[in-house]
Amino acid sequence: MLTAAGVPFEATAAGVDEDAAKAALAGSKPRDLADALAELKAVKVSLRHPGRLVLGSDSVVALADGSLLDKPESRDQAADHLTRMSGARHDLWSAAVIAENGRPVWRHVEAARMHVRPLSPGFIRSYLDMEWPAIAGCVGCYRIEGPGAQLFSRIEGSQFTVLGLPLLNVLDYLRTREVIPA
Repeated sequence: MLTAAGVPFEATAAGVDEDAAKAALAGSKPRDLADALAELKAVKVSLRHPGRLVLGSDSVVALADGSLLDKPESRDQAADHLTRMSGARHDLWSAAVIAENGRPVWRHVEAARMHVRPLSPGFIRSYLDMEWPAIAGCVGCYRIEGPGAQLFSRIEGSQFTVLGLPLLNVLDYLRTREVIPA
């Protein structure tokens, strides 16, 4: 998304143990969990790159019953996630945190409300035939910019949020900091 928006950047893996972080944050609201994970990533990388702005982001899927979905570890788990989301709505929380010199200096969290149409077992199988393993790294088991769009009857919120980054807000902050032209 940053490349498409014309923002120069360098990608660096944070090396964060997300499972341990999620365990430590158990019981957090989905919004707060996404924010904390984004901050953890941004701060960790920022400590290795003093004087630079570092963007960290994360997304959390919260089902209507309050349960959270992680990235699927197997095709069978992806099928289970899709079955659980079928015919229901869920919220996708995307957070972005910018850190500088090891501390957060900016943050934004927003949600998209996702309405999944009823999915037949046959549709789920054919969808996974097309999309597995590409969606293994996608919380919610979908890439909205591809065949994942077929899962939904309605989406309320920014497509950028669904893609995993509240991009317009990030761009606004980068203009404020004069990193990109205003």
